[in-house]
Amino acid sequence: MPAGQRARAVRRGADGPRGILASHINPSVNTHIHRDNAKQAVLSEEHKWIVGNYCRDKPDTECILEPLSLPESPGGVDAVESPPYVPCIFCTECYVLAEQNQLLKHMIIEHKLVIADVKLVADFRSYILYWKRRFAEQPITDFCSVIRTNSKAPLEEQDNYFLLCDVLPEDRLLREQLQQKRLKEILEQQQQERYDTSFHSVCMFCDQEFTGNRSVLLNHMAREHAFNIGLPDNIVNCYEFLAVLQGKLDNLQCLYCEKVFRDKNTLKDHMRKKQHRRINAKNKEYDKFYIINYLEFGKSWEEVQSEDDRELLDNLEEDWSDWEEYPVCAVCLFCEQQADTTEKLDLHMQKSHGFHFPKIKSEHGLNFYQQVKLVNFIRREIHHCRCYNCQEKFESKQELISHMEETKHIAFLPARSTWDQPQYYFPTYENDTLLCTLSDSEDAKTEDQSEEVPVVSEDISGLKALKQSSVLNQLLYKENRNQEKF
Repeated sequence: MPAGQRARAVRRGADGPRGILASHINPSVNTHIHRDNAKQAVLSEEHKWIVGNYCRDKPDTECILEPLSLPESPGGVDAVESPPYVPCIFCTECYVLAEQNQLLKHMIIEHKLVIADVKLVADFRSYILYWKRRFAEQPITDFCSVIRTNSKAPLEEQDNYFLLCDVLPEDRLLREQLQQKRLKEILEQQQQERYDTSFHSVCMFCDQEFTGNRSVLLNHMAREHAFNIGLPDNIVNCYEFLAVLQGKLDNLQCLYCEKVFRDKNTLKDHMRKKQHRRINAKNKEYDKFYIINYLEFGKSWEEVQSEDDRELLDNLEEDWSDWEEYPVCAVCLFCEQQADTTEKLDLHMQKSHGFHFPKIKSEHGLNFYQQVKLVNFIRREIHHCRCYNCQEKFESKQELISHMEETKHIAFLPARSTWDQPQYYFPTYENDTLLCTLSDSEDAKTEDQSEEVPVVSEDISGLKALKQSSVLNQLLYKENRNQEKF
């Protein structure tokens, strides 16, 4: 590489990593959405040149050309599935969750309780369990409206029914919380499907197999068969959706008018001639497969689309007061322990491993970029099961950590030239949240730490020779000759 390009690459490495890291390791939603772009940035030309020079004399197994992934714990979603039974609010009767209508019938007949707008309850079992606990604490009349039937009949023939509805602020708040919880779960499921590369399915019209991402199959059916069920990013639980559609076709049922035909060829001709190669938008069975039906409490996709959004567009002030974000956990440099704050993680590494990161940062006067390179260097050495002080390799990470703790090698850094290298600007793990918590310490600067990142000047010693051999001289000569002719 020419000296000028090499100098420019050094300058880009000096003042560019903060921008590179911002698109790589920010743990917000945008990072997950642009993960593919982030990987392409890692494998940019500068990265290839830096890593290529580093790996030239290294074994192939030690070169990491693409970021790894740290273990993540899903936030906000319970891994344990809800039990299939739902108890009665008043007695010990239990019903299968799928047969909730039987439970509602039981509570109306036996206990005179009517629950309004049950279809708007996002999590029926959690809703019932909540009110079972509340009714055990206070009388039912504190929560429900009393409806008297046969009011003109004798007193002994009159019945009192209790109505539980969202007119009660507590009930409405509960319904909204359950709706919000379900929305988060659905969005996480959609996010997982969006980046899933293990998808495998067969086209329901031409029997062609597709693997990789769900969008490949959906785009194929829309392009080749004019069967469009919507944009892939607007669909959730795609496997189940495709299974429902395939089941209807196997039963010789038209997807649009839902008529049943005698054979497969007749069904195909009907859907082609009548242009019924689409789904029935009024069929509520499909609502659960579209994100739009989870967005607003108590509203279907038709109501959401029919709303007038002009007044929202007029309000240019962005309100983030209702923004909720899960705490992002950073992973220890030496084990699988996670912590939601830097202080907790530093305390864990100090007590469990004898590695005092704030002290090392202060003693060595590490700025932001040097901290980034140090973290990525340690991550890579631990990944290779190699002690970063004595370079001894081990069979497992447990053996390595035991060695480093016994010899105190874990508490001391190797020579700065070992880890202060451009290739460590790039994260070893693409979701390394610890990198997001790093910052310059204004009160911990030392004399050795300069205020600005040094910029290496371009080598201009051969500038005269470069001018003489430049192709521009020939162009300039031709231009002068043309001017002399005129």
